Amino acid sequence: MTCCRNLFYLCLLGLTTSGISAPGRAQTPSAPDSIDSHNTPGSTRPPLRQIAYIKASNTGAGDQFGVGGTLLGNAVALSADGSTLAVGAPVESSGASGINGRQDDDSTYGAGAVYVFAYAGESWTQQAYVKASNTGSSDKFGYFVALSADGDTLAVSAYFESSGAKGIDDGQDDDSIPQAGAVYVFTRHDGTWSQQAYLKASNTGEAGRGDELGDGDQFGFSLTLSDDGDTLAVSAITEDSGASGIDGDQSDNSQSSAGAVYLFTRAGSAWTQQAYIKPTNPGAGDLFGYSVSLTADGNMLAVGSFDEDGSLAGTNERQNDDQAGTGAVYVFTRIDGDWKQTAYLKASNAERGDSLGVTVAISDDGNTLAAASLDEDSETTGINSIPMRDRAADRSTGAVYVFVRDRGTWSQQAYIKASNTGRYDWFGSRLALSGDGHTLAVGAQLEDSASRGINAKQDDETAQEAGAVYLFARDGSAWTQDAYVKGSNTDAYDEFGSSLALSQDGTLMAVGARSEDSAATRINGEQGDNSVYESGAVYLFSRADTPDAG
Repeated sequence: MTCCRNLFYLCLLGLTTSGISAPGRAQTPSAPDSIDSHNTPGSTRPPLRQIAYIKASNTGAGDQFGVGGTLLGNAVALSADGSTLAVGAPVESSGASGINGRQDDDSTYGAGAVYVFAYAGESWTQQAYVKASNTGSSDKFGYFVALSADGDTLAVSAYFESSGAKGIDDGQDDDSIPQAGAVYVFTRHDGTWSQQAYLKASNTGEAGRGDELGDGDQFGFSLTLSDDGDTLAVSAITEDSGASGIDGDQSDNSQSSAGAVYLFTRAGSAWTQQAYIKPTNPGAGDLFGYSVSLTADGNMLAVGSFDEDGSLAGTNERQNDDQAGTGAVYVFTRIDGDWKQTAYLKASNAERGDSLGVTVAISDDGNTLAAASLDEDSETTGINSIPMRDRAADRSTGAVYVFVRDRGTWSQQAYIKASNTGRYDWFGSRLALSGDGHTLAVGAQLEDSASRGINAKQDDETAQEAGAVYLFARDGSAWTQDAYVKGSNTDAYDEFGSSLALSQDGTLMAVGARSEDSAATRINGEQGDNSVYESGAVYLFSRADTPDAG
């Protein structure tokens, strides 16, 4: 995927200061609040069912509640037990700041907001409406969110925030570098949220000359938290240093949009930057940090670099720049506070433009890693099929690769395709992995089936870009597709599956549909009116009676 194509898609999504305008869509009949279905025949797992349909408390046109997917972050996160849910709406336009401020002024286009929901007893309720401490137009606060295991620490990115500050808790108001980016950390005590920290890169800077992706480094493009919330990794995909390895020269700006990842740690309530991470083979336009994922203890980090150009397939092969945009995943390990690169992973069928690493997810113990190639072009289906050569065609069907680690050595375990592979479905646009690595959720935000519910008809192709999610389960080393998941009010262009989160045991799943159009607010409202364009929605699915059952 080229930079120009990324820009084109960004414009299509309406993420510009000019706002969003589009015709309404045909109305959709109301759908039930929950949908029950059996799993794939032969499965012994409990049935999957939809348990909630969630909207913002101030639903607005173009807010994109639950946004996610390619170039759109991942604006949903669940606590380990599934009892806390955070949802970002990065185009929400209230000028409020802080916690539970005024939601209805719409004075600051694209400022963004985050909504926190909590499950207590037998119902979900909205617990907090969260804004940045320096709310600004087009900051896109809520673009990416992450929660600690207990749900009491929340990290939120605003990757278009414009302060030129560097480091921790300094200089929020200068607005000197558009799209520099920032990350905000919030904590919860006795049900009350407050902002704990405002984080910037140690080398906040403007984009390199001729950089097509934006003005600043876009710090906060992706982020991930350890279980205890004390380790935070944040990427800046248009950072320009040509340094390699750990804590190299941050100031040379010789490689436009090479990308970087910053590691922060917390002691008590104080945050510090621990490391500045680059790959061993940085390159201009590689977009290192496009996706990031930490293990539970925070000691292993997977980083996607979806425009990396190495041509060799497999794991830890020689690095080169012979095939543009194949993509790669890098694994880094922390020992006694020191980070080092320990693996360089490529797809088994790496080809030009396949974009491996557009999304990554790693298990709690670091022994299972899933990575998507959004623009992989094979039209095969299922698990470990033989990839068809693309013959220079651009089909962007998408694929997911599962890698496993045994005694420090990585190998590819599975090559996963959808059960209804379709051109331009973008299978792998978002991934989520359970803590044990045995449950994998894969979004295909541009899938076209009009079906609803679980394991319904997959092949009608009558609802363009409606979106779908595929659940896969591993038994031993064998993967199978466990469920094909659609929302309760499927409609064309909803992009269901654009964001994803799983509880630690994989029994609860949150799915965002960034372009869903209902005017409903809060929990289980009217789903069918389609009167508020691209307001967005989140759907909750469960295999248990309550979110914390396992």
